[in-house]
Amino acid sequence: MSYTALYRKFRPGEFDEVKGQEHIVTTLKNEIRTDRIGHAYLFCGTRGTGKTTVAKILAKAVNCEHPVDGSPCGECEMCKKISSQTSMNVIEMDAASNNSVDDIREIIDDSPAEGRYKVYIIDEVHMLSAAAFNALLKTLEEPPSYVIFILATTEAHKIPITILSRCQRYDFKRISIDTISARLKDLMERENVDVEDKALRY
Repeated sequence: MSYTALYRKFRPGEFDEVKGQEHIVTTLKNEIRTDRIGHAYLFCGTRGTGKTTVAKILAKAVNCEHPVDGSPCGECEMCKKISSQTSMNVIEMDAASNNSVDDIREIIDDSPAEGRYKVYIIDEVHMLSAAAFNALLKTLEEPPSYVIFILATTEAHKIPITILSRCQRYDFKRISIDTISARLKDLMERENVDVEDKALRY
């Protein structure tokens, strides 16, 4: 079997595994539980704070056949497909390399092939061109009921106010050293690696 990098092996697959962003996780779980899902989310924060990870969990949760307390079950067909990146319902785009108006126009062409929602995760959304932002705005103004946008950015101040005003905004904060070292300790135990507390803190 091929080697899997630790960050991929232990990337959180459900909301309860996300550390240090409890304020965001609690709100998103409540939305799933009460079926009050928005059509556009904006995840802001420095790199490495969990924006894309939470976006993927949210994409799974809204399409999960049997959500558990607002979190994806991880066992149903949809959860497995999204986890293995074989679902046609979750489309990840990097706005740094797909930033033209045609790239944005292309994305709303058909309803989900399976599951409830088609989820577009657009990373580094602040890199879109002005024309692409206008095309996105048109869709955000009249969103199809089956589409959810999750926009992620490290530079929210570069996003037009017209886009900002149509999104639910979540600010991801930097994770504390205590949270990081506690998570590392847990992972080292699972991997059967002996490590000093000092090394974990370092």
